[in-house]
Amino acid sequence: MDTQERQELEEMHRKMAELVEEMEKFLDENEDEDGNLPEEAAATYAKMDKKLTALRNQIARRETLAKANAKTKEESGKMSWSNPLPNFFASNIKERRATDEYRKAAIAAIRNGCRIITNALATDPDSAGGFLVPTEWDTRLIKALEEENVLRKLGTVITTASEHKINRVATKPAAAWLDEGSSISFGNGTFDQITLDAHKVGIGILISEELLADSMFDIESEILDQFSKAIANAEEDAFINGAPDATTGKVSRPTGIITTISGISTAYIETATTGAAPTADNIIDLIHALPRPYRKNAAFLLNDATLATIKKFKDQTQRYLWEPSYQAGEPDRLLGYPVYTSSYMPTIANSGNFPILFGDFSYYNIADRGTRTIQELKEAYAVSGQVGFLMKERVDGVLVDNNAVRAIKIK
Repeated sequence: MDTQERQELEEMHRKMAELVEEMEKFLDENEDEDGNLPEEAAATYAKMDKKLTALRNQIARRETLAKANAKTKEESGKMSWSNPLPNFFASNIKERRATDEYRKAAIAAIRNGCRIITNALATDPDSAGGFLVPTEWDTRLIKALEEENVLRKLGTVITTASEHKINRVATKPAAAWLDEGSSISFGNGTFDQITLDAHKVGIGILISEELLADSMFDIESEILDQFSKAIANAEEDAFINGAPDATTGKVSRPTGIITTISGISTAYIETATTGAAPTADNIIDLIHALPRPYRKNAAFLLNDATLATIKKFKDQTQRYLWEPSYQAGEPDRLLGYPVYTSSYMPTIANSGNFPILFGDFSYYNIADRGTRTIQELKEAYAVSGQVGFLMKERVDGVLVDNNAVRAIKIK
């Protein structure tokens, strides 16, 4: 801390001390026997208190900045041409990615094909040669995913740094009435674990060099829009239908809800006739097939074609069971429960499909592993005058309570 900074801080501390003394004197002169202040005096004291808070915050900011400047000067003396960035940057990657400097440098890198990487981007680069997405971009991408992916809205999203284990009750013990003098038998309550790992999903796009060079074009928003929609679509499909690869048998995607439900015979009901669409009675049976504790936050999930069929259901008085929402932002309802749609839900056209899910989808856990990265393909498309960009993320998902969701299956 230089002389000027020290003098400024000393002056602020002096002002704060004077203000505290003034406030104490004011209370001594205006408080009644019970420690209360008249309305006008209370308003005056509130202004003094607000001024004191602002002064404290100002001092804290200045002291933090002074310490950071001192640290920067200390580390800058240790720089060498072989290591142009001090080590302390590595521990502040998250904070640095949130800065305007980092965002501008990232945009500039995209525009020039990542040929110029400034110190602002030299954090902890991706092993494949990319750089971490700026914090502002990452936040905006998450928002786009939430808008596109219905399971991110209904499920529970967590962030993990490594393999994540979730403990759950496998079987519950039951209580029993006892005769006088009889002993209590021990139930077989057991516990198990579900493991959330990480599966990689990525998207690549090609952009012409002319487009990158056109400063009037909002390339930042366009790249984020394309990436977010593609990743959201891949995620939603996996979260609903995820299963081992049909060819290799490898589990390369998150475990989908339907994958879990289809393996539990008690988790779904079948239509009465082979290949027939669900009926209104099937919907009622589905609601009551879900254990009562899970109905409080339950919702329907189906595709638009199935929804069109459901909307035509009528009761005995020829009134539609469908309840359209008249409030912006609120979902439509069926028999009192919210209805959400996904184009990745199976249709009612084929036997064996699960076209309607009903349950508390907050029990579907989505685990985001680490931070998304963006990478430029430097030479692969140079001949065609294009630049390739890749975005990758690692994510997993699983239904942690098999009782939380039920389905209708086409017989």
